[in-house]
Amino acid sequence: MKLLTYRETINSQPEIGVLSKDSQSVIPIKEFGLSYETVNELIMNITHSESVHIMNHIDEKQGIKLSDVIKMAPIPEPRQDIICLGMNYKAHAEETAKFLSGYKEQYPKPIYFSKRVNLAVPDGGTISSHRDIVKKMDYEVELAVIIGKDARNIKPEEAEDFIFGYSIINDFSARDLQDERKQWYFGKSLDDFTAFGPWIVTKDEIPDAENLDIKCWVNGELRQNSNTSMLIHKIGDIISELSSGILLKSGTIIATGTPEGVGFGFSPPKFLKPGDVVKCEIQNIGTIENVIV
Repeated sequence: MKLLTYRETINSQPEIGVLSKDSQSVIPIKEFGLSYETVNELIMNITHSESVHIMNHIDEKQGIKLSDVIKMAPIPEPRQDIICLGMNYKAHAEETAKFLSGYKEQYPKPIYFSKRVNLAVPDGGTISSHRDIVKKMDYEVELAVIIGKDARNIKPEEAEDFIFGYSIINDFSARDLQDERKQWYFGKSLDDFTAFGPWIVTKDEIPDAENLDIKCWVNGELRQNSNTSMLIHKIGDIISELSSGILLKSGTIIATGTPEGVGFGFSPPKFLKPGDVVKCEIQNIGTIENVIV
């Protein structure tokens, strides 16, 4: 099941929809007799029988053409800051150490940081370059894991039971702000610096999230090209470690890190500028594309 948040018109209220099996239309969740108003509410409360009902009757419903709706991020306003992993692909850690002062090529323990998101930018949305304060804007395609139920003290082998689904995040970054301050919160949390979508794919449709091709293009040039099998710290271990000391509430979003090929990894660096088009793709999930303004 692919869940998305959308508007029918610019002034209408956000609605939850399910993507049709041919990916050509959106079926409002209310067509299945469900009254959830947000994806967060749905994640917290949907039952197995309700999910089965949707999938058993999805072909019977009349949908709205996907091209006729205004897509929003699947969770436009996350309940909490997004939990992010830094340098969770070996080659990206190596390119980071070359560009950002004080960083190492290898880290034995996961590096976590948070990313403030007031309003996530959807597929097709524009991204502010913040040119008044940012001169070195970068992109990072990442696999997002969405927690389905409250998790505390979870063993790695139990983590799958607590995952609701997966999506794509482009973790836009201000490298100059990041390097100047030797911490990442401000440079990662500027308004518009999180593109998220195009929908959430429930875990039943992705049997192996650690074997997905992950790619990013800028103006048609393939910059990042890897596979989630290259994650240093695996999803189950991440959820287990975090939940050992933090309650991971349902709806929590974890961005699992980006592979090599970001803008600062090139010589000379290839930072983003207004007019650039950035497209991220993860196998079995879809693509998100955004224009820098």
